Amino acid sequence: MAGNFITFEGPEGAGKTTVLGILQEELSKKGYDVVSTREPGGIDISEQIRSVILDKNNTKMDGRTEALLYAASRRQHLVEKVLPALEEDKIVLCDRFVDSSLAYQGYARGLGIDEVLSINEFAINGLMPSLTLFFDIQPEKGLTRIRKNDEREVNRLDLETLSFHQKVYEGYLTVANRFKGRFHIVNAENSLETVTKEAFEIIEKHLNKG
Repeated sequence: MAGNFITFEGPEGAGKTTVLGILQEELSKKGYDVVSTREPGGIDISEQIRSVILDKNNTKMDGRTEALLYAASRRQHLVEKVLPALEEDKIVLCDRFVDSSLAYQGYARGLGIDEVLSINEFAINGLMPSLTLFFDIQPEKGLTRIRKNDEREVNRLDLETLSFHQKVYEGYLTVANRFKGRFHIVNAENSLETVTKEAFEIIEKHLNKG
């Protein structure tokens, strides 16, 4: 398949969404054909599933239900938005993808990374990112950032305990080690300018290599 599928991963408050928006503009200025999107969501059906997953009232949601909903949202998003863009030789920048499920549901929820990966292998049918940027920030610092940001939506995952977010972080490190061929770690505790510059350089090097 043509195109380049680049994903942005990280714990809550890592700043990846902000950086993604800036990088889309920078890459577009350089002449690249770029599509940005997010998970869960990105298209209408997946946004509807997102609202169910992240609804603060859905505190009874079972971990497996959560994992299956993410996978369902992912599948529809791929079919409607990601795959068509890649077939048109575009660069797709996606805020979260399968690695989020492995870290959050597989590791932090205790469902098992391999178990959650198998659910998602059915959903993604072999499509993995060509590059994944992991925005590395200690959970305490990320959650502090969120509390200071009045404009950010507060969702069900934000209500989890610090110990849950620490497990998410551990999960990401485990996943990054497992897929180190495509993972590049960015120190998200630096200034926005520094983080953006580092991320841009990693992406540009990847595109030039490709």
